[in-house]
Amino acid sequence: MTRRRALAPQPIENRILLVCGQKVLLDSDLAALYGVEVRTLNQAAKRNYKRFPPDFVFHLTLEENESLRSQFVISNSDRGGRRYLPYAFTEHGAIMAATVLNSPRAVEMSVFVVRAFVRLRETLARHRALAAKLIQLEQRLETHDRTISEIIKAIRTLMAPPPKPRRQIGFLAQTASRPKMLKG
Repeated sequence: MTRRRALAPQPIENRILLVCGQKVLLDSDLAALYGVEVRTLNQAAKRNYKRFPPDFVFHLTLEENESLRSQFVISNSDRGGRRYLPYAFTEHGAIMAATVLNSPRAVEMSVFVVRAFVRLRETLARHRALAAKLIQLEQRLETHDRTISEIIKAIRTLMAPPPKPRRQIGFLAQTASRPKMLKG
């Protein structure tokens, strides 16, 4: 029973990486899931190359591999680590690998791999929907904020006391109807 829990989809989801805009599993992770050596997995893929088009499996570039090394602290090739660039298996490539390996564990684990990819896809869709709702809410709040600030301005102008009439200071200007007085 404890072995079944170790095979739960959650650890598989954590191994799925985004490389070249595609969700992939590295050959080392896929081999560990299927219970085979990395060499065996890659040989099976090479022997059945017609079943693995470029959208199913591809080699990582040197830059992508270096980026993964820095992120996950993979050992250097001069210290006994990998001496070649790893393969990246897409969802379809991982399923195809289970069919060419044809071991009971590979078949069993392929179900978990598919479920992990599906769960990841659903999670991404939920996040997109949530982000769209948040944008709509922000837009509504902006329009509400503008409307509320206009209402507050109108209330303040209504609450302000009316200006007092000012008493004029100074002399009255002479008009044509008044005669001018001379001092004499």
